[in-house]
Amino acid sequence: MIYSEKVMDHFANPRNVGEIPDANGVGEVGNAKCGDIMKMYLKIEDNVIQDIKFKTFGCGAAIATSSMATELIKGKSVEEAMQLTNKAVVEALDGLPAVKLHCSVLAEEAVHAALSDYYRRQGLDPAMFGLKNSCDGCCSGCGCEAEEAHS
Repeated sequence: MIYSEKVMDHFANPRNVGEIPDANGVGEVGNAKCGDIMKMYLKIEDNVIQDIKFKTFGCGAAIATSSMATELIKGKSVEEAMQLTNKAVVEALDGLPAVKLHCSVLAEEAVHAALSDYYRRQGLDPAMFGLKNSCDGCCSGCGCEAEEAHS
């Protein structure tokens, strides 16, 4: 399997790793088939993502896509962050092998799950903003915070 230089760089030197203790948006997603788990932490102030961190348990591609996703939306508005797609993550990494494309989907879902959590904490329905109101199958029984909140 051949990875681009950007994938290798984000795997070897991931950006924005860790937790945000006072995060106001947290999302966790997992893929039962490959075992990857991603958790995103957002600190949003004045509708702007001031800080974002992640913790990922998974393969090199999962770590690289998590890292790139954080880089793509840090400093952006919530509305801009909601537009993040797995395709944008893949393009920013100069591509991924087909068997690893699911990692970019997880990165997109983790960001969206954190944004959904942010809206719920504001007393708003994430569906009003085009986001899932709960896991809606993204976690498939992983027991994440979003799933527990809506079970």
